[in-house]
Amino acid sequence: MVVAASYARLPPSIRGRFISFSLNPTAIDQCAEEPIRIPGAVQPHGAVVLVEPTALRVLSASANCAEMLGHCAAVGECLHVGNNAAEAQLVLDAVATWAQSGETHFVRAIAFNNHSFQLAVHRTSQGLLCEFEVVQPRDTETLEALYPRMRTFLDNLEPESGIGAIAAKAAEEIRGITGYNRVLVYRFDEDGHGTVIGENGDGTLPGFMDHRFPASDIPPQARELYVSNRVRLIPNADYAPVPLTPALLDGAPIDLSAANLRSVSPVHVEYMRNMGTMASMSVSLVIDGRLWGLISCHNATAKAVGPQVRAACEFLGRIVAQQIGATHRVLENARRLATKHIETELVAKLSRASSLQIGMTETPDLWLRLANAQGVAIVDQGRIDVAGETPSVAQIAAIVDWLEHQAIERPFATDHLSGAMPGADAFADKASGLIAVPISQLHASFILWFRPEVVRTVKWSGDPHKPMDPSNGRLHPRKSFAAWQEQLRQRSVPWRASEVEAVADLRNALISFVLLRAEERAEMTDELERSNAELESFSYSVSHDLRAPFRHIAGFAELLKRRATGLDETSQHYLANIVAAAITAGTLVDDLLRFSHLGRAALSHGDVDMNKLVDEARQTITFANKDRRIEWQVDRLPRAWGDQNYLRQTLFNLMDNAAKYSRHADPAVIRITGEVVGDETVYTVSDNGVGFEMEYVGKLFGVFQRLHRPEDFEGTGIGLALSKRIVEKHGGRIEAHSTINQGARFTFALPNQQTNT
Repeated sequence: MVVAASYARLPPSIRGRFISFSLNPTAIDQCAEEPIRIPGAVQPHGAVVLVEPTALRVLSASANCAEMLGHCAAVGECLHVGNNAAEAQLVLDAVATWAQSGETHFVRAIAFNNHSFQLAVHRTSQGLLCEFEVVQPRDTETLEALYPRMRTFLDNLEPESGIGAIAAKAAEEIRGITGYNRVLVYRFDEDGHGTVIGENGDGTLPGFMDHRFPASDIPPQARELYVSNRVRLIPNADYAPVPLTPALLDGAPIDLSAANLRSVSPVHVEYMRNMGTMASMSVSLVIDGRLWGLISCHNATAKAVGPQVRAACEFLGRIVAQQIGATHRVLENARRLATKHIETELVAKLSRASSLQIGMTETPDLWLRLANAQGVAIVDQGRIDVAGETPSVAQIAAIVDWLEHQAIERPFATDHLSGAMPGADAFADKASGLIAVPISQLHASFILWFRPEVVRTVKWSGDPHKPMDPSNGRLHPRKSFAAWQEQLRQRSVPWRASEVEAVADLRNALISFVLLRAEERAEMTDELERSNAELESFSYSVSHDLRAPFRHIAGFAELLKRRATGLDETSQHYLANIVAAAITAGTLVDDLLRFSHLGRAALSHGDVDMNKLVDEARQTITFANKDRRIEWQVDRLPRAWGDQNYLRQTLFNLMDNAAKYSRHADPAVIRITGEVVGDETVYTVSDNGVGFEMEYVGKLFGVFQRLHRPEDFEGTGIGLALSKRIVEKHGGRIEAHSTINQGARFTFALPNQQTNT
């Protein structure tokens, strides 16, 4: 093999670099480490001289300089090429003049040694890299036809016809200019795979339209060079590399990144032969500094293309890249404008909704259209609301848990969720694609958009999973380029940049919206606190002032009843009703006074013996119901931490209610239990009385709310409201459970001492 044999011509240090690469067992991973920038050799269709930038002394030169240039100064001497002093001075003056300009690159046509050369000089960290390439007469003649061809191409280029049409015209024009057997236009996706979107050929080589080439065909460091060197020429895949002498400068290999004549990887030329091409040229399509694609030219036999033609192809490639970029931007701007209209409408509707969840329920189509999604979910502090086609609530909760561990702070988008999240393949039919937008820095709150799996059949040029295989102790590129089909699963339609930006803009609007609502709520809370304070003050004053009049009414009515002994039975009944009503009103006022006083009073916390409080309440209630049979079942209760007087009131209210509403049971059974559960102490008072319907439990703890008729069960309707307020003022909670005619159960929980301190 010619390439393998050519290793012997490389300097030992460089030859060792190539050999260490070719023997590496992990081919694909180590491909990125191949020293393609420092091969230590150049292609033989030109000569290279590295000179010192000020004195222009020769630092290194390719082994073919003397043969190609007629003469070349030795290392350490001033640059001198050509067979006579006049020619040498012409070249020296050109390089010296440019060296003083400070520019990075320099290209000039120059004649000496009976040949026309293109001189290209590149400023590098090691010196001035001078490239001499022979220009054939036919290349100059071709230049005359290049301008009208390119003008016609530009006149016929129609960006509105789409990227595919632009690629097809570019392939046709490049092949017309260069005469290669086949020209392919590749487009790279986000994973680095290249798909042929444009093709033109004469039938000599097989077609690859719509075929996909794996990213491993072009390693990362090669992609970087495609950005900096827009045109890459290999006239003959069987060339023998020409080594640089010396190959090292101050112990470091000479960097040939900027050189057009740089020798290519042995793996690459073997790849070319496996593909059936002996000559190639590539033109980079760079958009916004990124390698968007390639125009790749192939020939079945060796073929050289002159500098002028390559320059024309590079210029044409830049024009094509600009047209493709402009087309992209026009399409994306149109999409951005459309999504901005949707976002504006959505935010307007959300501003009138009481919550995000209600806003989504009222306008689910806007939420879905914003990101062109099939499902959307709002996850806010454990609550999950969905619209459209989404995973289950449990699966969404798993996604949120995974997102929390990713600690994302901005929109996260993927079209292959199962490739990032373990277990996501279970719901790929609903959520292969995901956009996640965090809407809180404190809680696990997200808005999620979903796209389902779209099964696609991709036509690869060869099996992408076996791009290379080691044999004979040396690495070889893949040998098969036959069409190979693969089904891509668990992937959705990719998210466009405009869609991700749209949800990001919505997130910013929502955060502003939430902050505004928070300010409004804070202002409303302040106003409510002021109003509550005024109402409590008013309630306290009224209750306090009404106590004396009601007592006077009851007292004077009782005196009148005793004094007026001659009243008939009806009049006596009237007086009795006046006394009873006045006493009831007085009791109501006393309860109101206690209720309003609680809002103004401060609690005095301490260790409370709940068993003692229960005994006191039980004695009072038993005495008031001495004509009834009441069975008390009281467990040994744990101690509480709180205000003893208020907790006595709570227990009495609950136990008195239990006795009152179980008066028809014989015997009435009242059970009182308590236990420590975590950081709470929980107490329960239950009975076997009439109970109540649970659908009305929300009214049970309201002031003056009664679930039974006053004539059936006496009371003011304040006792439970007062108990609830006492428990909540302690930082606890109270709840009730019941079944009609099967009794009721009231449970209140108080924080333990360590929780309050």
